[in-house]
Amino acid sequence: MTEAAASTLSRLFLDSCRIHKKPDRMAAKKAGVWTKISTDEVEAAVRRLSLGFQALGLKPGDRLAILSENRPEWVLSDFAALCAGAVTVPVYTSLLPDQIRHILADAGVKFIVCSDLEMWRKVETVRSGLPALERILIIEGDPPAGTRALSDVETMGRRIEAGEPGRFERGAEAVRPEDLASIIYTSGTTGLPKGVMLSHANFTSNVRSLAAFIDFRDTDTGLSFLPLSHVLERTATFLLFHIGASMAYAESIEAVASNMAEVRPTIVVSVPRLFEKIYARIMDRVMAGSRLKRALFVRALAVGKKHAARTIAGRPVPPLLGFKRALAKKVVFNKITARTGGRIRYFICGGAPLASDIMEFFHALGLRIMPGYGLTETSPVLTGSAPGRVRFGTAGVPIPGVELRIAEDGEILARGPNIMMGYYKNEAETREVLRDGWLHTGDIGRFDEDGFLHITDRKKDIIVTSGGKNIAPQPIESLIQASPYIAGAVVIGSSRRFVSALIVPEFEKLEALARERGWDFRDRSDLSRRPEVASFLLDEANRMTPGLASYERVKKIAVLDRDFDIGEGEVTPTLKVRRNFVERKYAGVIEELYKE
Repeated sequence: MTEAAASTLSRLFLDSCRIHKKPDRMAAKKAGVWTKISTDEVEAAVRRLSLGFQALGLKPGDRLAILSENRPEWVLSDFAALCAGAVTVPVYTSLLPDQIRHILADAGVKFIVCSDLEMWRKVETVRSGLPALERILIIEGDPPAGTRALSDVETMGRRIEAGEPGRFERGAEAVRPEDLASIIYTSGTTGLPKGVMLSHANFTSNVRSLAAFIDFRDTDTGLSFLPLSHVLERTATFLLFHIGASMAYAESIEAVASNMAEVRPTIVVSVPRLFEKIYARIMDRVMAGSRLKRALFVRALAVGKKHAARTIAGRPVPPLLGFKRALAKKVVFNKITARTGGRIRYFICGGAPLASDIMEFFHALGLRIMPGYGLTETSPVLTGSAPGRVRFGTAGVPIPGVELRIAEDGEILARGPNIMMGYYKNEAETREVLRDGWLHTGDIGRFDEDGFLHITDRKKDIIVTSGGKNIAPQPIESLIQASPYIAGAVVIGSSRRFVSALIVPEFEKLEALARERGWDFRDRSDLSRRPEVASFLLDEANRMTPGLASYERVKKIAVLDRDFDIGEGEVTPTLKVRRNFVERKYAGVIEELYKE
């Protein structure tokens, strides 16, 4: 495919449908059965939806929002809008109605595609505050009055297609690389979300760079479960479509484990939390086994780590180590990797740093995690990992076409064709982050001697203690959360004498421990207040952080009786903690930690 051929997402779609004909371009589970959708069926559905959207009044530059869980119709609607020259506005299904209203109103959304009546009700609740919204389209369920079924839009497009052959292709080819493709609202850890404007050229440049960086293949199969509203999953979708791979859509986050065994994917894109959960689940099974099985696993893991270290470093593997690794795989590892379907080539990890010990663990098993780094504002990938270019505890190296440098204060600056057009209707914020041709990421990092990027923290999150010590909280939180008994942690300490933390327990494991140790409790709230629990979890936090300087170590903790919640505004849809909000909300609890 030529450079010009992939310069717009509409052109990418047309070319991919022409080049990569296959019977299983997409797959989704309906009534308990995986249903395959061929390339020709995907192309026909997008063509008809696009023509139907246009017949209903969607014009180039108009905004079409998608409020849906991951499913084929999400991607079909996205491509249909893009090929019509419209602008897609993804919306997280986990958002509250008022949050949805802000996004739809700010973007001036004209059409919205809702997955079902539950999503429709969220929109209907705030409909009076959305004067620009003209059409609500429903994927599943009987459409209420004033809405239409998405299938009816496709039927409308079928009639137009029959009367005006070639109209869809002409419209898709008229889209230009510099045209706005999407407005993606950032998670907003510090306030209202901002609309990131990404052009067709932004997305396609990132797709081409990634295709040249990692050996993705048209024989690959991806399993999609990270929300398509997340820019990483969306760009991964464009990339897999570009190379001709197949994509299956998980039924839900809860069904990912079973879906993985059924689909047997080769590529899975996720955030660190998935790998942390898989790691904890594996270790729980190991610890529940016999003494012999535990000893066998420990020995096999040690062999796997030695083999992975040599392989990643590009050093030859001695024959004896190779034999031991093959034996460990046959006797121990194959039983574990079979639960992922047994065909994984790469786990792609983004969204937050992944603890190096968890990454090492997966590589020892033969499951390669490829970490990377990026932002919504960068379409999104800036750095990545590939075979031969992996280092535990790093975010990889810059991908082709991307320039990175470290400012004097440690901030990571980025430049390249994937950098956003700016924030929608927010010139002041745009000028703040785009200066002298460089995007100021707000992240702090450094490059090692081999060119691998280490992310140390967010610039605005750095804690300065009353003693003048600068502390990066996120790496400490990642270490603490590696404990099987701790689900979440927020490290506190700005202008304080010492570091403390708000801890969310992994309640199922903590409850089992409490029963084992005879700690009486009525419910989780009662359990979280027991002094034995606070003492145990503080010991756990310090057990997980032996290498920290004394001033970085957590001295006191407060145990919360529930996890941080999207609905309460404590975390973003991508599960990033809104640190300032949490500190304000729990100000009284925090003050108690610092009383003499």
